[in-house]
Amino acid sequence: MGEAMEDLDTLVLRMVQDWQLGGIPVVLVTVARTWGSSPRPPGSLMAINDQGVTVGSVSGGCIEDDLIDKVRQDGIQALCAASRPSVLRYGISADEAHRFGLPCGGTIELVLEAVSTLSRIDDLLVACRRRRSTRRVLDLQTGEVTLDDGDRDGVPSLDAHSLTTFLGPQIRLIIIGAGDLPRYVCQIALSLGFEVIVCDPREQHETWDLDGVTMSREMPDDLVRRLQPDSRTAVVTLTHDPKMDDLALLEALDSSAFYIGAIGSRRNTQSRRSRLKEHFGFSDAALSKLRGPAGLYIGSKTPAEIALSIMAEIVAAKNGVELGESVQTAKDKAQSVARPPRAAISETTPVMPPILYLNLS
Repeated sequence: MGEAMEDLDTLVLRMVQDWQLGGIPVVLVTVARTWGSSPRPPGSLMAINDQGVTVGSVSGGCIEDDLIDKVRQDGIQALCAASRPSVLRYGISADEAHRFGLPCGGTIELVLEAVSTLSRIDDLLVACRRRRSTRRVLDLQTGEVTLDDGDRDGVPSLDAHSLTTFLGPQIRLIIIGAGDLPRYVCQIALSLGFEVIVCDPREQHETWDLDGVTMSREMPDDLVRRLQPDSRTAVVTLTHDPKMDDLALLEALDSSAFYIGAIGSRRNTQSRRSRLKEHFGFSDAALSKLRGPAGLYIGSKTPAEIALSIMAEIVAAKNGVELGESVQTAKDKAQSVARPPRAAISETTPVMPPILYLNLS
């Protein structure tokens, strides 16, 4: 079993914690506001220690390089005083925008804070591990931080007195099934910063070890019930085995998961919906949460391409993008039934020779 991969925010906070515990001075940098085009959105995190070592990013690299140069030339105190945070703006002029890699004259405003016990990094990491969405308010006069419950997707704000940001649980993907297709789905999900859990209790199916993936031999319904999918969780079933997939879907459809998908043919998808409705009492409204067949239509042929189509649909759902039926796999499969053959056999069409079947008994 590989160690679960961290999303970028958690990685930055953990490194800040490690440096702090090691007595290494560190500055936490937050993207507070942007105007025009900007490589990184508000709320993005970066940390830099007194040796000029960084984790995370706030731009395409040029701003990071400038901050590193400041630290190496004048020490970490060049970024902000130990007692209070500072605000730094890049890209005010067209020349600066070009120098710092900000397209179209974009401007980015950063808040830099010298990390101390007032920063409450430990408490913030605990909240993230417990999958709690948290609002973090930094007092710009004192450097003191207050934490309370908040919307993970809240919009960061900066005024003369404070910086308010929102952090929370990592996006999580629960996959039922451990075949070739799930492996490709895992690889793409990990590259996108998802926490990935794979469940397959079937003894005849060998599980594989992939760094960053948590493997489970639990029954799918037990696993989903234990993990209690929240609004930062996606569930997709990939076994083609109704006994396995349905167990997970029964629990997932009663959860707050932002995405619930199942692979299968158009006919199997209709049979699944009928079973869930007739035998388990799910309403049409509840079943509308189920994406099936999972994925966007991109003409997928190989397991890797199918995995890409599934992850594209999951990311779209995560980002709140409403997709038309024309790009959904389900719609394309429905239309394919009515499509005529690509070419009819004619007199000029080469005819295949007869196929001989040999009886070897």
